[in-house]
Amino acid sequence: MTRQVIATPHAPAAVGPYSQAIRAGNLVFTAGQIGLDPSTGKLVEGLEKQVEQVLANLRAVLEAAGTSLDQAIKTTIFLADMADFAQVNAIYGRAFSVTPPARSTVQAAGLPLGALVEIEVIALISD
Repeated sequence: MTRQVIATPHAPAAVGPYSQAIRAGNLVFTAGQIGLDPSTGKLVEGLEKQVEQVLANLRAVLEAAGTSLDQAIKTTIFLADMADFAQVNAIYGRAFSVTPPARSTVQAAGLPLGALVEIEVIALISD
């Protein structure tokens, strides 16, 4: 099995020693994405905008890997505050309305750059 680094300028550059995603065989594992606008490098303001930006960032990374959110098999959501669960769930549900992946949601003591939400994805790449 080969290991391939996935990188795209259409999602924020890594803010540390990690890759945006790694392809291993027919799977892609994304790094956690926060609501950074890739054009400015700044965190967008507000929970709804952060969730939407996270999903846009994930779409860009998955597209660069040759797949999409529709092929997600597992996601993990990290919340700064579990009280935001219902609002995040509603926005997330619009992105995964047809066949949602398996998912875990946890509250984190803190997220990078003061983000309110972070999401990572494991997706299938159809050959």
